[in-house]
Amino acid sequence: MTRYAALLRGIMPSNKNMANDKLRGVFESLGCTRVGSVLASGNIVFDAADTDVPALEDRIQGALREQLGIGGGTIVRSHAELRALLDSDPFDGRKHERGSYLIATFFKHGAVTGLPANDDPRAEVIGYDEAARAFLAVVDNSDPGKTPDFMAWLEKAYGKDITTRTWLTVQRIVKKLEA
Repeated sequence: MTRYAALLRGIMPSNKNMANDKLRGVFESLGCTRVGSVLASGNIVFDAADTDVPALEDRIQGALREQLGIGGGTIVRSHAELRALLDSDPFDGRKHERGSYLIATFFKHGAVTGLPANDDPRAEVIGYDEAARAFLAVVDNSDPGKTPDFMAWLEKAYGKDITTRTWLTVQRIVKKLEA
């Protein structure tokens, strides 16, 4: 069995079909074990015998669509991939703070062949972690009325088969995977 995290796109905790207990139920119906949730924003940890991650992502997304009507997107990473990403300290010791968000955007498919130009000085591109297939950046949120629309920029550059988590959430996911 491999320990995985599913990063679900488009989860709104206010939608009753997207509640953690229902999400966990979908994974359990697929035969996953040690299923748990992290926060209320579509982060599910689980064990599965599957080693074909793209097929696993498709099975999970199909079950979410069929059982709960959720059509967002599913991105799966192994515990080992996420642990290695954390251990690499890509933010070089920086802290996730109120005015400075450290973020990781996970890609469903393949590698990024180049980072697009970002002309917003409030978003600093750190780089791309090939092993975790994650784009890393620091977003300046110090001026509440002027937060960059970073997700729109990423979707324009890469499409919708991505999902973003704060660095704190990635840390919480790994902690739950290791519990």
